[in-house]
Amino acid sequence: MIQHLPQHHPMPELLVDYAAGAMAEGRALAIAAHLGLCGACRAEVGRFEAIGGSLLQDAVADAESDDALLQATLKRLDDAAPVEAPPRPVDARTRAALPSAVWPYVAGGVDALRWKTVGIGVREAVLPIAGGGHRVSLLRISAGRAVAKHTHGGEEFTLVLAGGFSDRGQHYARGDFSFADPSDEHRPVADADGECLCLAVTDAPMRLTGLVGRVIAPFIKT
Repeated sequence: MIQHLPQHHPMPELLVDYAAGAMAEGRALAIAAHLGLCGACRAEVGRFEAIGGSLLQDAVADAESDDALLQATLKRLDDAAPVEAPPRPVDARTRAALPSAVWPYVAGGVDALRWKTVGIGVREAVLPIAGGGHRVSLLRISAGRAVAKHTHGGEEFTLVLAGGFSDRGQHYARGDFSFADPSDEHRPVADADGECLCLAVTDAPMRLTGLVGRVIAPFIKT
């Protein structure tokens, strides 16, 4: 079996923020999961972390004569460090299918999550993320089915974990990362040969815009 090499990646500024520990947990999870499937972006983050480490060493050397400044700098770095979710056991099938960054959030496995219907052929399971501001979910899109056409009140990160989908003239497969903002109106369609499993992170509710979306909106369970 030929392994898919991701063709769609997070923007460089997102990788820089991740390397600096300047991301909220939900967004950091999406980037970490992509890194688990993309060697090129792992190398980039490693390079950014090395640059950051070098800059920190210089800052510490310059601050040695001012202990108060040094302690304040270290405290800010500690406060910015991401808090990792405690490890939880998952089944072998889930471990094989999902990047390790997602494992702590799917105790009992993907099939044991609380899945709710959010469209025709689309189900969602919300993941337990500390703090507010972001909704982090796994989405299961049945083969050939589409997410209702929509725009966004904010930004959306989508990472393909299994299968694939087409959207805005592009195809996304395992490991591919999609970004959408309020200027985007789109309708992802799962591949016809199997279910698509995605990780989605949003900071505002989606806004259904198509005719089908407006019809089914009152009946969707959230």
